[in-house]
Amino acid sequence: MKTIKVAAAIICDDMKAPARIFATAKGYGEFKGQWEFPGGKVEAGESSKEALMREIREELDTEITVGRLLHTIEYDYPAFHLSMDCFLAEVREGGLVLKEAEAARWLTKDTLYDVQWLPADLSLIAVIEKEMERN
Repeated sequence: MKTIKVAAAIICDDMKAPARIFATAKGYGEFKGQWEFPGGKVEAGESSKEALMREIREELDTEITVGRLLHTIEYDYPAFHLSMDCFLAEVREGGLVLKEAEAARWLTKDTLYDVQWLPADLSLIAVIEKEMERN
């Protein structure tokens, strides 16, 4: 099975004590309308952090500060294996302009389950919930 390596940004209001996280709804493809953390494929010669900064610039017209790796998701979709490095991040510059997503929301600990997450991203929600509860 083919493995696709991606990086995702858990953009939050404060990386040290996150109270809100930013999520987007896919604007295209098989999973259109389902929610995810923004990011994308890691290209040859790129680190996950470099790919993430490039993808957020392309998808959201925003510069981010990438923090620590929160979790790596390994998930088998029917057609491929997804390996996704998920980093905490904060907006450094820009207004989170939706160029590819159809919608976006800032979610709190109490609203994390109010959207229909992509299957792989859903496995990250419990990790984020614990991170929010720590603070």
